[in-house]
Amino acid sequence: MNDTTATTAMSGTTAAMEPVRFDTKIAVLLREDLETWQRLNVSAFLVSGLGTEFPEVIGEPYEDADGVGYQPMFRQPVLVFEGTKENLTTAHARVLSRALPRAVFTSDLFTTGNDRDNRAAVRAVPTGELDLVGLAVYGPRNAVDKVMKGARMHP
Repeated sequence: MNDTTATTAMSGTTAAMEPVRFDTKIAVLLREDLETWQRLNVSAFLVSGLGTEFPEVIGEPYEDADGVGYQPMFRQPVLVFEGTKENLTTAHARVLSRALPRAVFTSDLFTTGNDRDNRAAVRAVPTGELDLVGLAVYGPRNAVDKVMKGARMHP
């Protein structure tokens, strides 16, 4: 369901009670051996660029009952998975073969302290040798499901 379909479906009284289903999915795959702080950091970094590249993933701004405004967020859930190093390698190959939008986080990025050094660290390693600790993907639900096959939902 796209935004137009979701809006149209939500305009009826009965339809307003039905959950909104999207035809796209945002998923993050984290290596299972990461520390808690690393999991949180990697997840935040991986999804941070989606809204700039794909503005349709961003919903409307929020406002509380007192009229205080808040930044808009993703319009749909971000599903977080975990898996082994091998799961990440396989998912990375799948996402590349499907040419889906993706972001990577490598173990080298834990030792850098800024965006320039992060990009240089990734650029220095051939695709097949990246030490992946995280991968984000956005795209059609069925394609993202195929990329994440073999990984499990993060506990």
